[in-house]
Amino acid sequence: MNDSLKILDEIRLNFSPESLMLLNITLAFIMFGVALELKLERFKNVIVKPKPTILGVLSQFILLPILTLGLVFLINPPPSVALGMILVAACPGGNISNFMTAWAKGNTELSVSLTAIADFSALLMTPLNFAIWGGIYSKFYSSASNLIIPVQIDAFEMFKTILLLLGIPLVLGMLFAKYFPKITNKILKPIKILSLFIFFGYIVAALANNFEYFIKYVHLIFLIVLVHNTLALLTGFSVGKIFKLKKNNIRTITIETGIQNSGLALVLIFNPHLFNGLGGMAFIAALWGIWHIVAGLGISTFWSYRPIKAIT
Repeated sequence: MNDSLKILDEIRLNFSPESLMLLNITLAFIMFGVALELKLERFKNVIVKPKPTILGVLSQFILLPILTLGLVFLINPPPSVALGMILVAACPGGNISNFMTAWAKGNTELSVSLTAIADFSALLMTPLNFAIWGGIYSKFYSSASNLIIPVQIDAFEMFKTILLLLGIPLVLGMLFAKYFPKITNKILKPIKILSLFIFFGYIVAALANNFEYFIKYVHLIFLIVLVHNTLALLTGFSVGKIFKLKKNNIRTITIETGIQNSGLALVLIFNPHLFNGLGGMAFIAALWGIWHIVAGLGISTFWSYRPIKAIT
């Protein structure tokens, strides 16, 4: 597998500055829509009953990146693929995790709280996690052979990008919902649906000019994404089980850990000041963006037919 995918280390995907700007606007719009449902008063439960929230943050921002690094060393993919896996693991939860949690009869309030904490924490935690675990991987790999991709990432540039794409839209969305509640109620559902379609279009646009590479290597990349996403879901589920959380909280943390904001990862990957469209990273993030929705909806649908009381 490693030899077959090595060419991805040398591929720089074609992506114009105009297309990158469109991707940035798209992600900002999606995050604005997420923020319309975030309300400060919902953090009350975080303070009153902090255990599930603390475990959810631990699962997503601490355990998943560490276990991802272990998986990278175990399967030994090419550097660009490995760094793509680490970057996805360093991103906050995906914007549809709240819907999936509600569908799975999980704790929606906990899900919304974790989403808010994850999105705002990502301003610091995403660059920090990638710097730490990506740095460890890079040192290990460069000691074995010549590293052929740049790994000295501008942490300030990553922070600035995340601030513009997450921080500002989240604040604007919350303020809009507070001051225009009637309009918010009318546009909330359409924005959710539109965001999902935009996200898929977003991924198609990212791959359109390099589709031949994607078709050629998708079967190998898919296997890696499948294993990685399964690891993420199992991490959240195991944390909940080990610490004996209620079943609805276990479902929530499982989904929050397994649904990552791969859209943010794509924007960072195509940033010319960061990864400049590095092939292996882009393919991992794009396929993760498709697969985690399929896997998440599958698990949510399964749980939706198993009410908590019936399995307690």
